[in-house]
Amino acid sequence: MFKKIIVLVLVSFLASCNFEKPTEFSEKAYNEKVYNLQDQETSFKEVLQQYKGKKILIDVWASWCRDCIKGMPKVKDLQERFPEVVYLFLSVDEKKGSWKRGVQRYNVRGEHYNVPKGMKHGDLVNFLNVSWIPRYVVVDETGKIVLFKATDASDKKVIEALK
Repeated sequence: MFKKIIVLVLVSFLASCNFEKPTEFSEKAYNEKVYNLQDQETSFKEVLQQYKGKKILIDVWASWCRDCIKGMPKVKDLQERFPEVVYLFLSVDEKKGSWKRGVQRYNVRGEHYNVPKGMKHGDLVNFLNVSWIPRYVVVDETGKIVLFKATDASDKKVIEALK
C-alpha cells in the first residue's frame, strides 16, 4: 500500500511539472503591451524586433525585489564579459515611478521596459511562468529562445547561452 501511495505521489508530481522549454514566444506574449522610460507604449514583439540579429538577455526584475537588486552586480559582470549582447530589463513594478526610480537608484544599464500588470497578471508573465524574480531568458540572433529559465545571472546555463 505504501509503495502505491509513493508511486501515485511521484506520478502526480511529474505530471504537474512543466518540462516544456519553448523556443518561441506565444502570440499573446508577443502582443503584450510594455512601456519604455518615456512612457511610450509598444508591443513586446516590437521591442524584440528592434534587436533582431543580436543576442538578448532578458532580465525580469522589480525595484522592490531584494534578490533582483542583489543580482545586479552579476548582470553588470555579464555586461562587461559580453558587451555585444543586448540587456533588456523588463520590470514588473506595477507603479511606473517606482520602476523609474529603481533604474536610476541601482544604475541599471541597458534597455528598459515596464510590464505594468505586474508579475502575476498578463500574457507575457504567464507565458514565462514567472513565479520568482529575478528571471533570466536568453534569445538568440534569430529571435529563438535558447534559455527559457534561469534565476541566477551567474548560472552556467546563462553564460553558455551568451557564448
